[in-house]
Amino acid sequence: MHTMFNWLSEQLSKRRGLRPPVHLPALAAHNTFAGADFAQTAAQARVYQQSPWVYIAVNRIAEAAALVPLRVYRRGVDDPQPAPTHPLERLLAAPNPHLSGFELIEQTVGHLELTGDAFWFLAGDAAGQPAEIWPLRPDRVSVVPDPEAYVRGYLYEVDGRRVPLLPAEVVHFRRWHPTDDYYGLSALEAARLAVSSDRAMAEWNRSTFGRDNGVPAGIVTIKDMISDADLQRIQREWRESYGGPQRRTAFLRGENIQWQHIGLSHHELDFLKGRLAHRDEILSIFGVPVGLLSENATEANATVAERQFIERTLWPKLVRIAQKISADLLPFWSGDHFAAFEDIRPTDSQARLEEIRAAYPVLSVNEIRARYFGLGAVTWGERPAGQAQPDATTPPLPTAPEAHPPETALI
Repeated sequence: MHTMFNWLSEQLSKRRGLRPPVHLPALAAHNTFAGADFAQTAAQARVYQQSPWVYIAVNRIAEAAALVPLRVYRRGVDDPQPAPTHPLERLLAAPNPHLSGFELIEQTVGHLELTGDAFWFLAGDAAGQPAEIWPLRPDRVSVVPDPEAYVRGYLYEVDGRRVPLLPAEVVHFRRWHPTDDYYGLSALEAARLAVSSDRAMAEWNRSTFGRDNGVPAGIVTIKDMISDADLQRIQREWRESYGGPQRRTAFLRGENIQWQHIGLSHHELDFLKGRLAHRDEILSIFGVPVGLLSENATEANATVAERQFIERTLWPKLVRIAQKISADLLPFWSGDHFAAFEDIRPTDSQARLEEIRAAYPVLSVNEIRARYFGLGAVTWGERPAGQAQPDATTPPLPTAPEAHPPETALI
Protein backbone atom coordinates (compact mmCIF):
# COMPACT_ATOMS: atom_id res chain seq x y z
CA MET A 1 0.00 0.00 0.00
CA HIS A 2 2.85 2.37 0.90
CA THR A 3 4.61 1.61 -2.41
CA MET A 4 1.41 2.27 -4.33
CA PHE A 5 0.95 5.58 -2.51
CA ASN A 6 4.53 6.66 -3.33
CA TRP A 7 4.08 5.71 -7.00
CA LEU A 8 0.80 7.61 -7.22
CA SER A 9 2.28 10.68 -5.55
CA GLU A 10 5.21 10.63 -7.97
CA GLN A 11 2.95 10.36 -11.01
CA LEU A 12 0.65 13.14 -9.89
CA SER A 13 3.49 15.47 -8.98
CA LYS A 14 4.67 15.44 -12.60
CA ARG A 15 1.32 16.62 -13.91
CA ARG A 16 0.37 20.22 -14.45
CA GLY A 17 -2.94 21.33 -15.93
CA LEU A 18 -5.46 19.17 -17.75
CA ARG A 19 -4.66 16.13 -19.87
CA PRO A 20 -6.41 14.27 -22.67
CA PRO A 21 -8.78 11.46 -21.60
CA VAL A 22 -6.07 9.03 -20.48
CA HIS A 23 -8.62 6.51 -19.22
CA LEU A 24 -9.88 5.63 -22.72
CA PRO A 25 -7.33 2.85 -23.45
CA ALA A 26 -8.25 1.08 -20.21
CA LEU A 27 -11.93 1.62 -20.98
CA ALA A 28 -11.59 0.16 -24.48
CA ALA A 29 -9.63 -2.82 -23.16
CA HIS A 30 -12.29 -3.48 -20.54
CA ASN A 31 -15.04 -3.34 -23.18
CA THR A 32 -13.36 -5.54 -25.77
CA PHE A 33 -15.71 -5.77 -28.73
CA ALA A 34 -17.94 -8.80 -28.47
CA GLY A 35 -21.12 -7.44 -30.03
CA ALA A 36 -24.26 -6.25 -28.32
CA ASP A 37 -26.56 -8.63 -26.49
CA PHE A 38 -29.04 -8.91 -29.34
CA ALA A 39 -31.04 -11.66 -27.64
CA GLN A 40 -31.80 -9.44 -24.66
CA THR A 41 -32.66 -6.47 -26.86
CA ALA A 42 -35.01 -8.57 -28.98
CA ALA A 43 -36.64 -9.95 -25.81
CA GLN A 44 -37.25 -6.41 -24.59
CA ALA A 45 -38.98 -5.59 -27.86
CA ARG A 46 -41.18 -8.68 -27.50
CA VAL A 47 -42.35 -7.53 -24.08
CA TYR A 48 -43.84 -4.48 -25.81
CA GLN A 49 -45.94 -6.88 -27.89
CA GLN A 50 -46.98 -9.07 -24.96
CA SER A 51 -47.52 -6.78 -21.96
CA PRO A 52 -50.53 -4.42 -22.18
CA TRP A 53 -49.13 -2.06 -19.52
CA VAL A 54 -45.74 -1.79 -21.20
CA TYR A 55 -47.44 -1.19 -24.53
CA ILE A 56 -49.64 1.54 -23.06
CA ALA A 57 -46.73 3.28 -21.29
CA VAL A 58 -44.31 3.22 -24.21
CA ASN A 59 -46.96 4.09 -26.76
CA ARG A 60 -48.19 7.03 -24.68
CA ILE A 61 -44.69 8.46 -24.30
CA ALA A 62 -43.58 7.87 -27.90
CA GLU A 63 -46.68 9.32 -29.53
CA ALA A 64 -46.75 12.33 -27.20
CA ALA A 65 -43.09 13.07 -27.99
CA ALA A 66 -43.68 12.77 -31.73
CA LEU A 67 -46.37 15.47 -31.56
CA VAL A 68 -43.97 18.15 -30.29
CA PRO A 69 -42.30 20.22 -33.05
CA LEU A 70 -38.50 20.51 -33.00
CA ARG A 71 -37.09 23.90 -34.01
CA VAL A 72 -33.64 25.16 -34.93
CA TYR A 73 -32.47 28.43 -33.36
CA ARG A 74 -29.60 30.77 -34.14
CA ARG A 75 -27.62 31.80 -31.09
CA GLY A 76 -27.83 35.55 -30.75
CA VAL A 77 -26.36 38.21 -28.53
CA ASP A 78 -29.64 38.48 -26.66
CA ASP A 79 -32.36 35.92 -27.28
CA PRO A 80 -32.00 32.98 -29.68
CA GLN A 81 -33.61 33.62 -33.03
CA PRO A 82 -35.63 30.96 -34.91
CA ALA A 83 -34.11 29.62 -38.11
CA PRO A 84 -37.19 28.19 -39.86
CA THR A 85 -35.39 27.64 -43.18
CA HIS A 86 -32.55 25.62 -41.68
CA PRO A 87 -31.89 22.35 -43.60
CA LEU A 88 -32.17 20.30 -40.41
CA GLU A 89 -35.81 21.29 -39.89
CA ARG A 90 -36.63 20.19 -43.44
CA LEU A 91 -34.69 16.95 -42.94
CA LEU A 92 -36.49 16.08 -39.70
CA ALA A 93 -39.86 16.80 -41.33
CA ALA A 94 -39.10 14.24 -44.08
CA PRO A 95 -36.23 12.00 -42.88
CA ASN A 96 -36.29 9.64 -45.86
CA PRO A 97 -38.67 8.66 -48.67
CA HIS A 98 -40.37 6.03 -46.50
CA LEU A 99 -40.63 7.76 -43.13
CA SER A 100 -42.35 10.82 -41.73
CA GLY A 101 -41.04 13.10 -39.02
CA PHE A 102 -43.64 11.76 -36.59
CA GLU A 103 -42.58 8.17 -37.25
CA LEU A 104 -38.90 9.02 -36.78
CA ILE A 105 -39.38 10.50 -33.31
CA GLU A 106 -41.93 7.83 -32.38
CA GLN A 107 -39.47 5.04 -33.20
CA THR A 108 -36.58 6.83 -31.52
CA VAL A 109 -38.40 7.39 -28.24
CA GLY A 110 -39.92 3.90 -28.36
CA HIS A 111 -36.51 2.26 -28.76
CA LEU A 112 -35.08 4.37 -25.94
CA GLU A 113 -37.85 3.32 -23.58
CA LEU A 114 -37.69 -0.37 -24.47
CA THR A 115 -33.95 -0.94 -24.89
CA GLY A 116 -32.21 2.16 -23.53
CA ASP A 117 -30.66 2.88 -26.95
CA ALA A 118 -31.69 4.38 -30.28
CA PHE A 119 -29.61 4.77 -33.43
CA TRP A 120 -29.90 6.97 -36.53
CA PHE A 121 -27.92 6.30 -39.69
CA LEU A 122 -27.13 9.49 -41.61
CA ALA A 123 -27.05 9.07 -45.40
CA GLY A 124 -25.11 11.94 -46.98
CA ASP A 125 -25.30 13.87 -50.24
CA ALA A 126 -22.47 14.84 -52.57
CA ALA A 127 -21.45 17.67 -50.23
CA GLY A 128 -21.13 15.29 -47.30
CA GLN A 129 -24.13 16.72 -45.45
CA PRO A 130 -26.99 14.57 -44.13
CA ALA A 131 -29.64 14.06 -46.78
CA GLU A 132 -31.59 11.22 -45.15
CA ILE A 133 -32.07 9.78 -41.65
CA TRP A 134 -32.72 6.05 -41.18
CA PRO A 135 -33.52 4.73 -37.68
CA LEU A 136 -31.71 1.45 -36.94
CA ARG A 137 -33.07 -1.30 -34.74
CA PRO A 138 -30.99 -1.52 -31.53
CA ASP A 139 -31.01 -5.32 -31.74
CA ARG A 140 -28.88 -5.03 -34.89
CA VAL A 141 -26.28 -2.43 -33.86
CA SER A 142 -23.10 -2.91 -31.82
CA VAL A 143 -20.69 -0.23 -30.59
CA VAL A 144 -17.00 -0.77 -31.41
CA PRO A 145 -14.79 0.73 -28.63
CA ASP A 146 -11.64 2.70 -29.43
CA PRO A 147 -8.69 3.42 -27.07
CA GLU A 148 -8.28 6.98 -28.39
CA ALA A 149 -11.59 8.18 -29.84
CA TYR A 150 -13.83 6.27 -27.36
CA VAL A 151 -15.92 4.92 -30.26
CA ARG A 152 -14.21 3.50 -33.35
CA GLY A 153 -17.46 2.87 -35.14
CA TYR A 154 -20.58 0.76 -35.21
CA LEU A 155 -21.44 -2.63 -36.65
CA TYR A 156 -24.84 -3.26 -38.20
CA GLU A 157 -25.77 -6.96 -38.44
CA VAL A 158 -28.76 -8.56 -40.12
CA ASP A 159 -29.15 -12.12 -41.41
CA GLY A 160 -25.44 -12.81 -41.00
CA ARG A 161 -24.35 -9.74 -42.97
CA ARG A 162 -22.13 -7.20 -41.20
CA VAL A 163 -22.03 -3.58 -42.27
CA PRO A 164 -19.38 -1.34 -40.62
CA LEU A 165 -20.49 2.24 -39.94
CA LEU A 166 -18.34 5.28 -39.21
CA PRO A 167 -18.93 7.26 -35.98
CA ALA A 168 -19.97 10.34 -37.98
CA GLU A 169 -22.63 8.30 -39.79
CA VAL A 170 -24.44 7.26 -36.62
CA VAL A 171 -26.27 9.25 -33.96
CA HIS A 172 -26.45 7.14 -30.80
CA PHE A 173 -29.11 8.18 -28.30
CA ARG A 174 -28.88 6.37 -24.98
CA ARG A 175 -30.21 6.48 -21.46
CA TRP A 176 -27.85 6.50 -18.53
CA HIS A 177 -26.60 3.08 -17.43
CA PRO A 178 -24.69 2.84 -14.12
CA THR A 179 -22.65 -0.24 -15.12
CA ASP A 180 -22.25 -0.01 -18.89
CA ASP A 181 -19.91 2.39 -20.70
CA TYR A 182 -21.44 2.11 -24.14
CA TYR A 183 -25.09 1.06 -23.92
CA GLY A 184 -28.14 2.55 -22.20
CA LEU A 185 -30.38 1.03 -19.54
CA SER A 186 -33.88 -0.04 -20.44
CA ALA A 187 -36.73 0.83 -18.10
CA LEU A 188 -37.82 -2.78 -18.54
CA GLU A 189 -34.84 -3.91 -16.47
CA ALA A 190 -36.26 -2.11 -13.46
CA ALA A 191 -39.76 -3.36 -14.27
CA ARG A 192 -38.71 -6.94 -15.01
CA LEU A 193 -40.27 -8.55 -11.92
CA ALA A 194 -43.54 -6.62 -12.16
CA VAL A 195 -43.87 -7.40 -15.88
CA SER A 196 -43.09 -11.11 -15.39
CA SER A 197 -45.54 -11.41 -12.50
CA ASP A 198 -48.30 -9.63 -14.41
CA ARG A 199 -47.79 -11.83 -17.46
CA ALA A 200 -47.88 -14.93 -15.24
CA MET A 201 -51.19 -13.81 -13.74
CA ALA A 202 -52.61 -13.12 -17.19
CA GLU A 203 -51.48 -16.55 -18.36
CA TRP A 204 -53.04 -18.18 -15.28
CA ASN A 205 -56.28 -16.35 -16.02
CA ARG A 206 -56.26 -17.54 -19.63
CA SER A 207 -55.57 -21.12 -18.60
CA THR A 208 -58.28 -21.04 -15.93
CA PHE A 209 -60.95 -20.13 -18.45
CA GLY A 210 -59.58 -22.22 -21.29
CA ARG A 211 -61.40 -25.10 -22.91
CA ASP A 212 -59.69 -27.74 -20.79
CA ASN A 213 -59.85 -26.00 -17.46
CA GLY A 214 -63.24 -24.33 -17.12
CA VAL A 215 -63.41 -25.09 -13.37
CA PRO A 216 -60.61 -24.56 -10.83
CA ALA A 217 -58.62 -27.70 -10.08
CA GLY A 218 -60.32 -30.30 -7.92
CA ILE A 219 -60.88 -34.02 -7.41
CA VAL A 220 -63.98 -36.04 -8.34
CA THR A 221 -64.16 -38.99 -5.95
CA ILE A 222 -66.36 -41.95 -6.94
CA LYS A 223 -66.67 -44.03 -3.80
CA ASP A 224 -68.30 -47.09 -5.38
CA MET A 225 -66.62 -49.36 -7.89
CA ILE A 226 -67.97 -48.73 -11.38
CA SER A 227 -67.34 -50.27 -14.75
CA ASP A 228 -64.94 -48.89 -17.33
CA ALA A 229 -67.87 -47.80 -19.48
CA ASP A 230 -69.39 -45.80 -16.62
CA LEU A 231 -66.01 -44.21 -15.84
CA GLN A 232 -65.56 -43.15 -19.45
CA ARG A 233 -69.11 -41.78 -19.49
CA ILE A 234 -68.52 -39.71 -16.36
CA GLN A 235 -65.20 -38.36 -17.69
CA ARG A 236 -66.79 -37.48 -21.03
CA GLU A 237 -69.75 -35.69 -19.45
CA TRP A 238 -67.48 -33.82 -17.05
CA ARG A 239 -65.28 -32.52 -19.87
CA GLU A 240 -68.28 -31.62 -22.00
CA SER A 241 -69.94 -29.74 -19.17
CA TYR A 242 -66.92 -27.98 -17.68
CA GLY A 243 -64.52 -27.77 -20.61
CA GLY A 244 -65.44 -24.29 -21.83
CA PRO A 245 -65.99 -20.74 -20.62
CA GLN A 246 -69.80 -20.94 -20.64
CA ARG A 247 -69.99 -22.69 -17.26
CA ARG A 248 -72.58 -25.25 -18.28
CA THR A 249 -74.26 -27.18 -15.44
CA ALA A 250 -72.84 -30.64 -14.77
CA PHE A 251 -75.27 -33.59 -14.96
CA LEU A 252 -73.54 -36.74 -13.72
CA ARG A 253 -75.37 -40.06 -13.45
CA GLY A 254 -74.28 -42.41 -10.72
CA GLU A 255 -74.23 -42.69 -6.97
CA ASN A 256 -71.89 -41.56 -4.22
CA ILE A 257 -69.95 -39.05 -6.34
CA GLN A 258 -68.23 -36.25 -4.44
CA TRP A 259 -66.45 -33.07 -5.66
CA GLN A 260 -63.56 -31.77 -3.57
CA HIS A 261 -62.33 -28.31 -4.44
CA ILE A 262 -58.55 -27.90 -4.05
CA GLY A 263 -57.83 -24.92 -6.29
CA LEU A 264 -57.54 -21.23 -5.48
CA SER A 265 -60.29 -18.87 -6.53
CA HIS A 266 -59.82 -15.37 -7.94
CA HIS A 267 -61.04 -13.99 -4.63
CA GLU A 268 -58.51 -16.03 -2.64
CA LEU A 269 -55.71 -14.90 -4.93
CA ASP A 270 -56.91 -11.26 -4.78
CA PHE A 271 -56.46 -11.42 -8.52
CA LEU A 272 -57.75 -8.04 -9.61
CA LYS A 273 -55.86 -6.08 -6.96
CA GLY A 274 -52.68 -7.91 -7.89
CA ARG A 275 -52.94 -6.94 -11.53
CA LEU A 276 -53.76 -3.34 -10.65
CA ALA A 277 -50.70 -3.22 -8.38
CA HIS A 278 -48.55 -4.47 -11.25
CA ARG A 279 -50.10 -1.88 -13.56
CA ASP A 280 -49.34 0.94 -11.15
CA GLU A 281 -45.75 -0.23 -10.65
CA ILE A 282 -45.03 -0.59 -14.36
CA LEU A 283 -46.58 2.76 -15.26
CA SER A 284 -44.68 4.47 -12.44
CA ILE A 285 -41.35 3.05 -13.64
CA PHE A 286 -42.02 4.46 -17.11
CA GLY A 287 -43.13 7.77 -15.64
CA VAL A 288 -46.78 7.59 -16.71
CA PRO A 289 -49.05 8.78 -13.87
CA VAL A 290 -51.83 6.33 -13.10
CA GLY A 291 -54.29 9.26 -13.07
CA LEU A 292 -54.00 9.45 -16.85
CA LEU A 293 -55.48 5.98 -17.21
CA SER A 294 -57.50 5.31 -14.07
CA GLU A 295 -61.24 5.15 -14.61
CA ASN A 296 -61.75 6.51 -11.10
CA ALA A 297 -59.66 9.65 -11.55
CA THR A 298 -61.47 12.95 -11.12
CA GLU A 299 -61.00 15.79 -13.58
CA ALA A 300 -58.71 17.55 -11.10
CA ASN A 301 -56.61 14.42 -10.60
CA ALA A 302 -56.37 13.85 -14.34
CA THR A 303 -55.25 17.46 -14.86
CA VAL A 304 -52.52 17.13 -12.24
CA ALA A 305 -51.44 13.79 -13.72
CA GLU A 306 -51.24 15.32 -17.18
CA ARG A 307 -49.09 18.18 -15.93
CA GLN A 308 -46.77 15.77 -14.11
CA PHE A 309 -46.44 13.63 -17.23
CA ILE A 310 -45.47 16.60 -19.38
CA GLU A 311 -43.08 18.25 -16.92
CA ARG A 312 -41.40 15.25 -15.29
CA THR A 313 -41.53 12.53 -17.93
CA LEU A 314 -41.96 13.88 -21.44
CA TRP A 315 -39.98 17.12 -21.26
CA PRO A 316 -36.66 15.61 -19.96
CA LYS A 317 -36.79 13.02 -22.74
CA LEU A 318 -37.27 15.74 -25.35
CA VAL A 319 -34.34 17.72 -23.94
CA ARG A 320 -32.11 14.62 -24.15
CA ILE A 321 -32.96 14.09 -27.82
CA ALA A 322 -32.67 17.78 -28.77
CA GLN A 323 -29.25 18.19 -27.18
CA LYS A 324 -27.95 15.07 -28.91
CA ILE A 325 -29.21 16.37 -32.25
CA SER A 326 -27.51 19.72 -31.58
CA ALA A 327 -24.21 18.00 -30.77
CA ASP A 328 -24.13 15.40 -33.56
CA LEU A 329 -26.20 16.77 -36.45
CA LEU A 330 -26.01 20.56 -36.49
CA PRO A 331 -22.19 20.73 -36.91
CA PHE A 332 -22.69 19.44 -40.46
CA TRP A 333 -23.95 22.92 -41.36
CA SER A 334 -22.26 26.28 -40.84
CA GLY A 335 -23.43 28.76 -38.26
CA ASP A 336 -23.94 28.73 -34.51
CA HIS A 337 -27.25 26.93 -34.07
CA PHE A 338 -28.95 24.64 -31.61
CA ALA A 339 -32.07 22.48 -31.71
CA ALA A 340 -34.86 22.52 -29.15
CA PHE A 341 -38.35 21.13 -28.95
CA GLU A 342 -41.18 23.59 -28.52
CA ASP A 343 -41.65 24.23 -24.82
CA ILE A 344 -44.91 22.49 -24.00
CA ARG A 345 -44.66 22.74 -20.23
CA PRO A 346 -47.79 24.23 -18.67
CA THR A 347 -47.32 27.70 -17.23
CA ASP A 348 -48.82 29.35 -14.19
CA SER A 349 -51.00 32.14 -15.58
CA GLN A 350 -50.79 34.29 -12.47
CA ALA A 351 -47.01 34.02 -12.27
CA ARG A 352 -46.82 34.80 -15.98
CA LEU A 353 -48.87 37.97 -15.55
CA GLU A 354 -46.66 39.10 -12.65
CA GLU A 355 -43.56 38.49 -14.76
CA ILE A 356 -45.00 40.59 -17.58
CA ARG A 357 -45.86 43.43 -15.21
CA ALA A 358 -42.33 43.33 -13.77
CA ALA A 359 -40.96 43.68 -17.32
CA TYR A 360 -42.97 46.82 -18.09
CA PRO A 361 -40.25 49.31 -17.00
CA VAL A 362 -37.41 47.60 -18.93
CA LEU A 363 -38.95 45.98 -22.02
CA SER A 364 -40.62 47.71 -24.91
CA VAL A 365 -44.11 46.85 -26.07
CA ASN A 366 -42.67 45.04 -29.07
CA GLU A 367 -40.31 43.01 -26.88
CA ILE A 368 -43.16 41.95 -24.62
CA ARG A 369 -45.31 41.09 -27.63
CA ALA A 370 -42.55 38.91 -29.09
CA ARG A 371 -41.35 37.24 -25.87
CA TYR A 372 -44.62 36.46 -24.13
CA PHE A 373 -47.23 36.37 -26.89
CA GLY A 374 -45.34 35.48 -30.07
CA LEU A 375 -46.70 38.55 -31.85
CA GLY A 376 -45.03 40.79 -34.40
CA ALA A 377 -43.81 44.34 -33.88
CA VAL A 378 -46.02 47.42 -34.17
CA THR A 379 -45.01 50.92 -35.14
CA TRP A 380 -45.93 52.34 -31.75
CA GLY A 381 -44.19 49.64 -29.71
CA GLU A 382 -40.62 50.90 -29.35
CA ARG A 383 -41.12 52.67 -26.01
CA PRO A 384 -41.01 50.78 -22.69
CA ALA A 385 -44.36 49.25 -21.93
CA GLY A 386 -44.67 51.24 -18.71
CA GLN A 387 -44.35 54.51 -20.63
CA ALA A 388 -46.43 53.63 -23.66
CA GLN A 389 -49.56 55.77 -23.83
CA PRO A 390 -51.41 54.73 -26.99
CA ASP A 391 -54.19 56.97 -28.18
CA ALA A 392 -57.72 55.87 -28.94
CA THR A 393 -56.69 54.56 -32.35
CA THR A 394 -53.84 52.47 -30.95
CA PRO A 395 -54.54 48.80 -30.40
CA PRO A 396 -54.27 47.78 -26.74
CA LEU A 397 -51.63 45.48 -25.34
CA PRO A 398 -52.57 41.83 -25.67
CA THR A 399 -54.09 40.23 -22.62
CA ALA A 400 -52.92 37.00 -21.04
CA PRO A 401 -54.33 33.83 -22.59
CA GLU A 402 -56.64 31.57 -20.67
CA ALA A 403 -55.05 28.91 -18.53
CA HIS A 404 -55.74 26.08 -20.95
CA PRO A 405 -52.36 25.11 -22.41
CA PRO A 406 -52.55 23.66 -25.92
CA GLU A 407 -50.17 20.89 -24.94
CA THR A 408 -53.02 19.06 -23.22
CA ALA A 409 -53.90 17.74 -26.64
CA LEU A 410 -50.74 15.64 -26.48
CA ILE A 411 -52.19 13.14 -24.07
